[in-house]
Amino acid sequence: MKILIVEDDPTLGIGLRDHFHDDGWQVVLATDGEEGLRAAFEDKVDLILLDVMLPKIDGFEICKSLRREKVETPILMLTAKGQVDDVVHGLELGADDYLVKPFSLRELDARVRVLARRIDGGKTEFEFEGGGVLDTRARVVRVKGEEIALTPKEFDLLTVFLRKAGRALTRDQLLGEVWGHGLLVTVRSVDRCVKTLRMKLGAECSASLVAVRGVGYRWDQRG
Repeated sequence: MKILIVEDDPTLGIGLRDHFHDDGWQVVLATDGEEGLRAAFEDKVDLILLDVMLPKIDGFEICKSLRREKVETPILMLTAKGQVDDVVHGLELGADDYLVKPFSLRELDARVRVLARRIDGGKTEFEFEGGGVLDTRARVVRVKGEEIALTPKEFDLLTVFLRKAGRALTRDQLLGEVWGHGLLVTVRSVDRCVKTLRMKLGAECSASLVAVRGVGYRWDQRG
């Protein structure tokens, strides 16, 4: 998927660009409001990170213009302002979420994951090797027609692998996607869950789930 970052702070903008690029996104970076508005209309992007305080055109005006032209791309507004009125104003203009600076990357990733689910939410079924089918709407996994009993974490982990098939995913990425970096979980939780997931799916179905040395795991969709 492609994300547009509209941010005039060069350090933050480049940092966010590199962060999302490393996470598998295509990234468009704009450094002022005019450039950001043009990119929002001309580039086919799936999500917009939009700073409020921008040169030339501010983020509120960009959000207003996009929604007036029926552009429904999810917008997450970023701002140093924390006043309730600013938050409400952004949401009333059509922003989908609002994050106040300074923020942690973990919090940003969590907000982005929520919006990303809306982007690819149209696809609810994933087929995989060995006669497997995952249905996100019913939260059911079947192998050759027989339902496989997975824990919620095993189901969510398999969903992440199938949605991001072909990408090498670090243990920390998987931890954030499925567990949310809680205080009582570590990257070892990922390894344990992968092990039980493989056992439940069986050798044929889990053959696509490969370990990437020094990184984590990757789902190689075959056939």
